Amino acid sequence: MVTLTDSIHVIVRNHFIVRNHCLKTAAVVFATVLCTGLQVSGDDWPQWGGPKRDCVWREDGIIDRFSTDGLLPRKWSVPISEGYSGPAVANDRVYVTDRVAEGQLERVLCLDAETGTQIWKHEYEARYTVSYPHGPRATPVIFDGLVYTIGAEGHMFCFEDQTGKIVWQKQFQQDFGTGLPTWGMAASPLIDGDHLITLVGGTNGGLVICFDRRTGAEIWRAIDDPAVGYCPPVIYEFGGRRQLIIWHPSAVTSLDPTTGKLIWSHPWEIKYGLTVPMPQQLGDRLFLTAFYDGPLMLKVSDSSAEVVWKGKSGSEINTDGLHSIMPTPVVREDFIFGICSYGQMRCLKTGTGERVWESLDATGSGRWWNAFIVPQGDRYFIHNEQGDLIIANLGGEGYREVSRAKLVEPTRPVQRRMTIWSHPAFAMKSVFARNDKEIVRIDLSAESP
Repeated sequence: MVTLTDSIHVIVRNHFIVRNHCLKTAAVVFATVLCTGLQVSGDDWPQWGGPKRDCVWREDGIIDRFSTDGLLPRKWSVPISEGYSGPAVANDRVYVTDRVAEGQLERVLCLDAETGTQIWKHEYEARYTVSYPHGPRATPVIFDGLVYTIGAEGHMFCFEDQTGKIVWQKQFQQDFGTGLPTWGMAASPLIDGDHLITLVGGTNGGLVICFDRRTGAEIWRAIDDPAVGYCPPVIYEFGGRRQLIIWHPSAVTSLDPTTGKLIWSHPWEIKYGLTVPMPQQLGDRLFLTAFYDGPLMLKVSDSSAEVVWKGKSGSEINTDGLHSIMPTPVVREDFIFGICSYGQMRCLKTGTGERVWESLDATGSGRWWNAFIVPQGDRYFIHNEQGDLIIANLGGEGYREVSRAKLVEPTRPVQRRMTIWSHPAFAMKSVFARNDKEIVRIDLSAESP
């Protein structure tokens, strides 16, 4: 079980999960909604960013290094089609979305986590109008027997997780007048108790809408701004008050997650609407980073926010701090670690934003270069866009690589190179990763051969 912390605000219910693959007896698992997301069985990754929506892998008993030949033995591999969305893992199942371009179909796939066998799928027509039209972007969310997905063109579904039966559905463009952002709908929705909160970009003050997660009925809507952006919503506690943080192309905005009422808003115009990496909390601080506009550190109270420090560069090339295109940074007491605009892994001082070091050892160099950094214990797993999985130590003294192996092959051409821009899931002492051709499970347990 994941350790319960002081941030828990409500225990939703007990439910039983039968581990059929190993014939264990049913075990009681608490499904709990946290300020940062869901909390479920400790070996699940049920949404964007994992159980606590913070991109941290909390399982123990993981290997110290990969085998010397640099190859990762696959537990299974299953063919899929193109897509940018990461997989989600819950209750011994894997959920992933893709696009079959020939038929202009988006699909939701449910696989057995032990074998990779398909359990169910749902496919629907989705004629792409967005840039980079190569599949859905948003990671599925699994909670309390339901699965929630959002496609690139704004098709939103709630399914029964066991059967794939549709419980309710929305189409953002038709139902809410959404004007799609350039690169399509990308933000993974957020579960908060009986609420599902997601970016919609609807008219009449509907940039963000809260639905009843069981019925799809609208509960509240907030923010009158047509530019929806790409950043997942997240709930943090500041000054003893739960705050829903919505980072959109005009501002960083805090809402009451129960009512949608405005708490505070800090204006910040983001070039080309590139609000992508999720804001990260450290105590009373909130850190954000944008590709063109650089880093921003806010100090947040129960009712307001003020700038602590901000990057000075508005350029994608001549960068002074951290200009991340996609990866969510890691924020620690002393240092911030992230990937900058041209692939530089950088370390900044948390207190001032001053750059401490940069390295290209884990990455390559090129516009929009991407790598996902996931803390696990006192080290970091890094999945770069070339398909490598790296174990490394990061600190104020620099980058130190421990081990590296090939996870999946890069399949998507970008800027004269092949890439992977899909965040892996770390669950069941394994990594689940996909490209445009396959999804794989690699056992990373210390007991594995």
